Amino acid sequence: MRVAHRIWQFRWRWQSSNDKTAPVTTLPPKLGLLPLPVPDPRSRDIALDYEGMHALVADLVLPSNASMHVMSAMETSRELLRHSYYRYEFATVAVTHSLFALEHVLAERLAVDEPLRKLIKRATDTGLITADLGTELDRSRLLRDKITQGAVTSSALTPVGAIARVRAVFDAVSLCLRPAPVAEARAAGMSSAQPVDRLVRLVRLWEEHCRAPYPAGFRGVDIEGVELILLDADVAGLVQRELNGGLDDDGIALLWACIADLDKIASLINEEYCASFFERLRFVAGLIAARHLPTAT
Repeated sequence: MRVAHRIWQFRWRWQSSNDKTAPVTTLPPKLGLLPLPVPDPRSRDIALDYEGMHALVADLVLPSNASMHVMSAMETSRELLRHSYYRYEFATVAVTHSLFALEHVLAERLAVDEPLRKLIKRATDTGLITADLGTELDRSRLLRDKITQGAVTSSALTPVGAIARVRAVFDAVSLCLRPAPVAEARAAGMSSAQPVDRLVRLVRLWEEHCRAPYPAGFRGVDIEGVELILLDADVAGLVQRELNGGLDDDGIALLWACIADLDKIASLINEEYCASFFERLRFVAGLIAARHLPTAT
């Protein structure tokens, strides 16, 4: 026992040498199989088992044109989220680590060398990312700063909350790596006669809306005769028709009927997430309506 103790005690002893990379003493022989990792009890409600964590992060995928630096940082963040099943703090670390890739991509796309706070603001102001996405990214930046200052610990976020924040970084990085706006509009099959800025905003906002889950508890609900889930589906169909060549007279009439319904329910939804969901849908409909007038009756 005494010898074994001395082996552990001196395993990192430096050996004198003129070589700056002089080796250290070797690790002691293995004493047996390492124990299997134990799930963190704080993560028990996130997934039934470790395999269940895979489904939660399966959609966190970057475009193939991401650099190795960005890919490495983001894949590491994804794996940290997965392994938060065994160590709760890994979830918060995943968020802070993902900001390395975000800062790199924003600085490269905007061609400026500024702190992350200013990069996020500049990206939002120029329309590179949406205002909602910019707000979410800045929340993660503030969290990183608080951890640096010792104001909060690495257990600040639940794995579910961390997944949402890392997903926001994946979304922002993907937007930054997309083609230029004109090429983007042409690729979507849009008419060149339409203003590019409006089309780009429509595409980006619609992608953001599609990523947002439908409000829990509001399926089959109607307010003042407006069935919410059908209203969402109607606007979805109008967006696709607009992006694939534009609306005909029937489509324009349906668009303005949807806008009327969206305006009717706006002040009657008393749940915050649902209200923001349909507020965004109303903005999407308004972007389509900007180039259409209701047909005469």
